[in-house]
Amino acid sequence: MAATLIWIPLLVVSTGLLAGLVGTEAQETTLHPLVGRVFVHTLDHEAFLRLAEHVAVPPSVPVTYHAHLQGHPDLPRWLRYTQRSPHHPGFLYGTATPEDRGRQVIEVTAYNRDSFDTTQQSLVLLIGDPEGPLLPYQAEFLVRSHDVEEVLPSTPASRFLTALRGLWEPGELQLLNITSALDRGGRVPLPIEGRKEGVYIKVGSASPFSTCLKMVASPDSHARCAQSQPPLLSCYDTLAPHFRVDWCNVSLATARDFLTDALITLLVPLLVALLLTLLLAYVMCCRREGRLKRDQATSDIQMVHHCTIRGNTEELRQMAASRDVPRPLSTLPMFNVRTGERLPPQVDSAQVPLILDQH
Repeated sequence: MAATLIWIPLLVVSTGLLAGLVGTEAQETTLHPLVGRVFVHTLDHEAFLRLAEHVAVPPSVPVTYHAHLQGHPDLPRWLRYTQRSPHHPGFLYGTATPEDRGRQVIEVTAYNRDSFDTTQQSLVLLIGDPEGPLLPYQAEFLVRSHDVEEVLPSTPASRFLTALRGLWEPGELQLLNITSALDRGGRVPLPIEGRKEGVYIKVGSASPFSTCLKMVASPDSHARCAQSQPPLLSCYDTLAPHFRVDWCNVSLATARDFLTDALITLLVPLLVALLLTLLLAYVMCCRREGRLKRDQATSDIQMVHHCTIRGNTEELRQMAASRDVPRPLSTLPMFNVRTGERLPPQVDSAQVPLILDQH
């Protein structure tokens, strides 16, 4: 009887798990990522385990996920997937670029590692442009006290932005990108308590940087870090103690307007070419002396001599064109009347000098 009492609850839980990840029709969810803004989607076990209403989701059910772009074996280049263990939720995160604007479908397959059941879900991503002002002031921080899975949920991310407002000029801050330090060439930490992989968090704002941030990212501060000295942090670290930021790896970036550079690159050569064209036209058309000025500057004797030469030259050309004189015999080939053979002119070898003149 005791064995029966123990078996019945096990049978109920097992039946609920087998009903969990079974299903052929994939669920479809529509999401709206924004270009240039971080996108985070949590893959919860509850969203995939379809148990009976009276059966709670056991926290010990191990579930893993596989996500890929529809029609492709991998995810798009801007999207990443991470999951700490089968007992933790998975995350799809990344920042879309302007080239990724449009519609993308991500197919997610969940695997129940206990019952080996699977279920699918389709995520329809409609990537669009963000609203509001541009964010030209962007800063990236290396947080060494967290792993990437620990800052992807909304609560830690909001806490980070709230603490960062104390180091920034007043204004709205938005998350632009979250990247694991391992994706930037970081090393896997030793399995010691308190060691984390680290995560890069990029933040943008329409407000300018504070003097404190400019100082900590200055060349003098980087020089102190290169000598294993503390950086130049002139303000109170409002991120501590919840976030341990490596202030030697803070980078600031200001969005540049390339329109001015493009105009300078195109207009300056065009203006130089236009000036050279105008100068050449002025020299060729407006600075010509003219025949009258040339004749006045030339002496009469030189002009008479020049005209005489030109007149004689023209007369000789006319005479050469109108003459009708037979060619000299010396220029004609020798012709034998009887044989019809043409021979070169006979040269008397006695009259040829032994050594010819060298011309």
